[in-house]
Amino acid sequence: MSDILTHTEAGVTTLTFNRLERKNSITAAMYQALADGLAAAEADSAVRVVVLQGHETVFSAGNDIADFLHQPPAGEGAPVFQFLHRLAAFPKPLIAAVCGPAVGVGTTILFHCDLVYAGDNAAFSMPFVNLGLVPEAASSLLVPQMMGYHRAAEALLLGEPFMAEAALEVGLVNRVVPPSEAKPLAQAQARKLAAKPLSLLMETKRLMKQQLAPLVRERMQEEGALFARMLSEPAAREAFGAFMDKRKPDFSRL
Repeated sequence: MSDILTHTEAGVTTLTFNRLERKNSITAAMYQALADGLAAAEADSAVRVVVLQGHETVFSAGNDIADFLHQPPAGEGAPVFQFLHRLAAFPKPLIAAVCGPAVGVGTTILFHCDLVYAGDNAAFSMPFVNLGLVPEAASSLLVPQMMGYHRAAEALLLGEPFMAEAALEVGLVNRVVPPSEAKPLAQAQARKLAAKPLSLLMETKRLMKQQLAPLVRERMQEEGALFARMLSEPAAREAFGAFMDKRKPDFSRL
């Protein structure tokens, strides 16, 4: 069975992380499937809304570290960058249902969604510095813009988790519900949107995002170049080595 499930019904395409045994950690192949799924949904005039979801116990643990080390992203054509650019530029309504841990890219992709519904067990974190890396998905721009500088600094510099109610307070999520209700709620909202005129949904989204859109593209490219460079730096090597060895990284000399 695929690690990314794609289902389209009544104008709604649902992309589901389906790698529960690895906490929905994302491989290069999964990024490619997500990019292809968004491309297909954008091109299909019958698709009006896309929903991203995981499991009631976990949204995504972020990048699969072993796969990431085996296939580090190289250039804009890498599957992860294909996905992120398609996500940022996706013209139709995009909804996420998030339960359990949403780590790294599992959180940053939500800043590109139009509606986010969270289970009360959701835990968001962006531990890039702790992995010897810089933020991605234009999160260094979008997180301060949404959360304010000091809260963004706490989230991005410390990399510690913040829970669903805190995410609701800063505007990252629209509503917090019991985990069993998050996906049904996202689907119900998707159906409401799918019943509306698509051209007006798309124009309204474009108008809301047009001021930031060029800045997002520019920041995403800058972050991507830094991210790729940092992968070969001592901090990342120490962080990933510690992760594989199941020990705490030692950054004392870095």
